[in-house]
Amino acid sequence: MKIDSKHFDSLRAKRSSAKAEPKVHHCQWKGCTQTGTHRAPMGRGHEGRYFIFCPDHVRQYNASYNYFDGMSDHDVEAFQKDARTGHRPTWKTGASSGSLGTKAKGAAANAGVGRDGGDNGLNDPHGFFAWRAKRTTEPEDQPRRYVKPLERKALDALHLPETATKDEIKARFKELVKRHHPDANGGDKRSEDKLREIIQAYNHLKSGGTV
Repeated sequence: MKIDSKHFDSLRAKRSSAKAEPKVHHCQWKGCTQTGTHRAPMGRGHEGRYFIFCPDHVRQYNASYNYFDGMSDHDVEAFQKDARTGHRPTWKTGASSGSLGTKAKGAAANAGVGRDGGDNGLNDPHGFFAWRAKRTTEPEDQPRRYVKPLERKALDALHLPETATKDEIKARFKELVKRHHPDANGGDKRSEDKLREIIQAYNHLKSGGTV
């Protein structure tokens, strides 16, 4: 068969004379007609997704971007703590199934851990099943609530610790209002100032959701 045969011509791949042009993105900022050249994250709950903005609008977007917007101080603190381990579960090194109590052993059996601390035929060199069984039977430690400086100052005005509950704050407020009311102190100016301080402190705690 000849190389210049028409049969070879039908097998040869045809090269396109026109090169594919790069896709042009437009800036997604409302009312902007510029070309989008920069990516900006959409935010929490939309990880891996991005807006396309022009240089001017990506700077404006980044200046006001806050990943933690809408989260409470407690949630932010918990997120930052989990971020240290890549949001993966952690447990103490050296944890073994031998440290399980009587109650935990029943749960351990369901998790693949034997009554004698074995693994019911499963290889568990790192004690994972023992840790999981222990986790299901022991309550998790409650994280300490973060107290802002102004919140701490308001609690000091009410003579309360940072760990005070809502009921304790309400009870102390009623007690101090009754004690420092001008009618109960013959119109003493100092009592009036103290009462104003107490009311302001309580209102601050109330507006912040502590009460």
